[in-house]
Amino acid sequence: VQLQTSGGGLVQAGGSLRLSCAASGLIFSLYRMGWYRQAPGKQRELVASITNSGETNYAGSVKGRFTISRDNAKNTIYLQINSLKPEDTAVYYCNGRRTTDWGSEYYYWGQGTQVTVSS
Repeated sequence: VQLQTSGGGLVQAGGSLRLSCAASGLIFSLYRMGWYRQAPGKQRELVASITNSGETNYAGSVKGRFTISRDNAKNTIYLQINSLKPEDTAVYYCNGRRTTDWGSEYYYWGQGTQVTVSS
C-alpha cells in the first residue's frame, strides 16, 4: 500500500494550496481518509477526514478554510487550503483507515508534505 502525498510548499499568509494524496494497493472506496498535520514540537493532529460515503469532518481551527474531498475513480483525496495562516505551518500527512465487519483494522500513512506559511 502506498499513499503518495504532494502539493505542499511555501506560501504567504492569506494564500492557498491544494494537497493531494494518491492511494495504491488498497480498495480505496472502502477507506475512510484523512489529513493530519504535525507542527514542530507538537503532536500530530487530525485536520479533516472524509468517509467512504463522503461525509466530512474538520478540526475547529480549520473549519471554513479547509475543504477535504475525494475522487474514488482516481483513488485520490485532496485538501484545499485557503486563507492560510502562519499557524498552519506543519508537515501534512495523508491517512487511510478501514475497520472491517469482523474487526480487523487497516491503517496507512503517507510520507508527509511540508506546508510553510510566511507572515
